[in-house]
Amino acid sequence: MFVYLSTLFSAHFSVLNVFKYLTFRTGGAILTAVFLSFYLGPKIISWLKLKQKEGQPIRDDGPQTHFLKRGTPTMGGLLILLVLVISTALWSDWHNSFVWIVMGVTISFGLIGACDDYLKLTKRNSKGLSGKKKLLLQILFATVAACLMAIYHPAGLKNALSVPFFKDVLWQFGWVYTLFTVFVMVGTSNAVNLTDGLDGLAIVPVMIAAGCFMLIAYLVGNHVFANYLQLHFIPGSGELAVFCGALVGAGIGFLWFNAPPAQVFMGDTGSLATGAALGAISVVTKHEIVLSIIGGLFVLEAVSVMAQVMYYKITKKRIFLMAPIHHHFEKKGWAEPTIVIRFWIIAFILAIIGLSTLKLR
Repeated sequence: MFVYLSTLFSAHFSVLNVFKYLTFRTGGAILTAVFLSFYLGPKIISWLKLKQKEGQPIRDDGPQTHFLKRGTPTMGGLLILLVLVISTALWSDWHNSFVWIVMGVTISFGLIGACDDYLKLTKRNSKGLSGKKKLLLQILFATVAACLMAIYHPAGLKNALSVPFFKDVLWQFGWVYTLFTVFVMVGTSNAVNLTDGLDGLAIVPVMIAAGCFMLIAYLVGNHVFANYLQLHFIPGSGELAVFCGALVGAGIGFLWFNAPPAQVFMGDTGSLATGAALGAISVVTKHEIVLSIIGGLFVLEAVSVMAQVMYYKITKKRIFLMAPIHHHFEKKGWAEPTIVIRFWIIAFILAIIGLSTLKLR
């Protein structure tokens, strides 16, 4: 909105030209999201408590410490989505197609998560929407987004995968690339969902990844910086820095209420939405492989579940005491804050490694 107002009135009020600067608008999106979260958070949490009564259902086979959290409301992802949408709408350029596509992916996956959370609450169990229905809906929305992204990507990059650490290396996959991008968005969404099992565990790695892609989007969308760093220039992708900034700010605000002991849980509403957003941004910026490094913690959580399931089907034994892997450490007696902070440290280290790919080429 501010970009639009700047265009209309900057000739009369030169101070409005500041809204044309991407860095200024990104900073504004971060601060707006933070303060909106602080203002709306208590109101939304109170409303969720009023509606949910008993809070999120607790798994019977989970760690015993989780029963102490009984009564804590879920669907806190509504706060993240609301703040993210408002902040992005205020500070981004409405004419940018990539912003609308990524926003659409985020909201659609958030709606899937909201349906899942609602069913868990009404049925009073931890299963919710069936896995098949959830996956089909995710694939549907991701496929639409992938096709739209291809329309706005430069001709030589439409169906190409960029390889980090190598200069000008592009793997052309043709129509198979669309399947790959769908996998990235759906896989990242579900990986973040699996990570969201302890207070504050998922939101900080999400913020770290969003902060990294805030920088990546800015560089990839700037012809001078992209040329200097030998990145593939993608016109219009820089505007996603505003979206990433809003996501960082929304994450900071949500962490205020989700920090141990959590006043509200993110729920699938938030985890599916934020994961899909990261996946979509990585596709737009052509940094899908880099996302697997920056978001390596999410990959680890997802792989731990897949390994557990496959190994159990073959041997009827378990690799971990419980999957995802953060529950394994809970079962081993680690305190929840210890697990959370150590996983944050891992996420931070992986983010540094991922960002190093921007220069090591």
